Amino acid sequence: MIVFKTPRILSWIYPKRTWGFSMDKKAVYLTFDDGPTLELTTWILDYLEKEQVPATFFCVGENLRQLPQQVEAMVAKGHQLGNHTMRHEKGTNTKWKDYKTSVKECEDLVGNRLFRPPYGRIDMRQSAILAKDYKIIMWSWLSYDFDQRISVERILESAKRDIKSGDILVLHDNLKVEARVKQILPELIKIVREKNLSFELISA
Repeated sequence: MIVFKTPRILSWIYPKRTWGFSMDKKAVYLTFDDGPTLELTTWILDYLEKEQVPATFFCVGENLRQLPQQVEAMVAKGHQLGNHTMRHEKGTNTKWKDYKTSVKECEDLVGNRLFRPPYGRIDMRQSAILAKDYKIIMWSWLSYDFDQRISVERILESAKRDIKSGDILVLHDNLKVEARVKQILPELIKIVREKNLSFELISA
């Protein structure tokens, strides 16, 4: 089932996770998962700089270690880093001890307590424990840039219809989505601005 806009009921079921922010600020929060990568991260950073758009990058620790220059560029250009585990583990399929270690290893590289679980998959126990020390950032609009069955046109139609003030938007930064992100991001920025919304960082 394709659901671009996160059902509001999830914020009631999982109140320890952040699904969006106040609508009063007239802003949205652009995020990227999985990076950094060599080519796509460079393109994203260059395009965001051109458009003067800040973003929050939820990075995989192993990628951070391999591409320190990309990380330095993210920070130098005013973007925020977040934790996406060390090895992109799915919490519901990983022993808690191993998952906790992965989160902590990535935190040591990121340097803050912003955390997004890969695939959005953590169980209630993991969520309750992590929420004591981390700000668990989910999303309220998912681009589906990773799903080739969904056309770019359909994604952008959803953006025009569904994105509202306070939304946390998710794109991805990996080689599988490179071509689609290069199509989606410029149009997404235009759509958000046509709604008279600004882009803001998620504060750590």
